[in-house]
Amino acid sequence: MLSGWRSVCPLDRLQPGRGAAALLGGQQIALFRLPDDSVYALDNYDPCGGAPVLSRGIIGDRGGEPVVASPLYKQAFSLVSGQCLDEPGRSVRVYPVRVLDGWVHIGPPS
Repeated sequence: MLSGWRSVCPLDRLQPGRGAAALLGGQQIALFRLPDDSVYALDNYDPCGGAPVLSRGIIGDRGGEPVVASPLYKQAFSLVSGQCLDEPGRSVRVYPVRVLDGWVHIGPPS
């Protein structure tokens, strides 16, 4: 588990509308940069499919909430809360993100 804030990468290394995976302290994190340059971070592990693949998911919107659809079984996970919108009771950890001086930083999960 992460403790404290960690620098991950320059913002311009993340492509808008796509996910990327980062390994921080032995933890796989899925990063998502949206077209408006907001950045979200979740555990990369898909609890429904049992594999570290969320960073390869499709970014979208469900009712105004940004989501990522797992590439395995297509369950949607909120980028804001980590809740699975298709299977209540399933979720992934969410990490706070900040961008400072063009660098993406990830904090410990809330």
